[in-house]
Amino acid sequence: MTGPMNTLHLVYPHGPRISTPDAIGRHLAERLAPDFRVRHHNWDSCRPIYPEPGDCLVGHAHPYPWTCFRLSLRQPGWRRRILLQPYVHGDNRQAAYLDSVIPQCDWFLSITGRHWFTRVDESPFAHWRPKMIHVDLAVDRREFPPVKTAFSPPGHRRLVYVGHTAAYKNTPYLSQIAAELPECQFSWIGSGRKTIHGVRAAGALDFATEGARNLLGHHDFMITVGRADANPTTILEAMAWGLIPICTPESGYEGYPDIINIPLDAPAEAARIIRHWQAAPDADLHAMQRRNWELLDRHFTWARLGAQVRSCLQDDTPPPAVFPAPFFRHLNLRWLAVTAPGSPLRLRELARWRFRQLHQSCTEKTAP
Repeated sequence: MTGPMNTLHLVYPHGPRISTPDAIGRHLAERLAPDFRVRHHNWDSCRPIYPEPGDCLVGHAHPYPWTCFRLSLRQPGWRRRILLQPYVHGDNRQAAYLDSVIPQCDWFLSITGRHWFTRVDESPFAHWRPKMIHVDLAVDRREFPPVKTAFSPPGHRRLVYVGHTAAYKNTPYLSQIAAELPECQFSWIGSGRKTIHGVRAAGALDFATEGARNLLGHHDFMITVGRADANPTTILEAMAWGLIPICTPESGYEGYPDIINIPLDAPAEAARIIRHWQAAPDADLHAMQRRNWELLDRHFTWARLGAQVRSCLQDDTPPPAVFPAPFFRHLNLRWLAVTAPGSPLRLRELARWRFRQLHQSCTEKTAP
């Protein structure tokens, strides 16, 4: 079994923000520190890590092949190599670049909802399945204290969307639902290149501040309508704040009685479900709120996620291989990877990445 002096190289964002992905890097390091000497690395740096005997590698693979985790995977001598990042196949471009990464890893800890994980065998990524282990995200409820103590009267309850406007978030559908519900107030906290028509924009806010939390407290439901969203923590954060989450199953969360599911691409039916909860007795919403807090304390915890990662790191059994797959499936995934929004062939994304590299370099040089 791995001893406490083994070094764990964690390639993940790990800044002070309470939101993911920074929260993942910080909380995971805290949970694993009793068993490993944890060293943080920036996921978008270009520096490979050269392991000492007994070292382990855990991290998020960047779409660019010359970045830290992917360069480090190629170095011999790792005791364990664990990929930990979101997985979804509703938009295959999001994960296609991993087809060349996963065979080099011992395990792929897939941050995803049960909607997606139970359907891996139906996807173009079915050959990855032997290496995949389902993990859920988590929240620290101390960082997301309750803001909702009393719900608005029936018929006057407000909905808020928290996030950006990337295609997989499917925000045009949110506009369609809002148009079906002119009597309801929809708000948007976040930013993006697109406008969400029919939704009041409050801009990007820091939820560590009291002002942002007070604004949230004026809403009753948090709504997200993703088409290919792996496991958004905004749903867990909303539960912690005391709001009732409403989402499509394609937002990853399915089969939880107190997370309200609405169908994809059916705005009239989605509006019918929302109207039902608009009219629900106050006691019903408080009961859902209480059960959601219990679910967070029981299941969506950093202790649980840390234990899953620790188990993989301390397991000495030989890891499985991916299943054989047709050549043309691999070829298609390579094509999706190079045409994806995050591809290094997209000049705008490459320029943004380069700007971040220069900023990090300047920050390191001026640090005391």
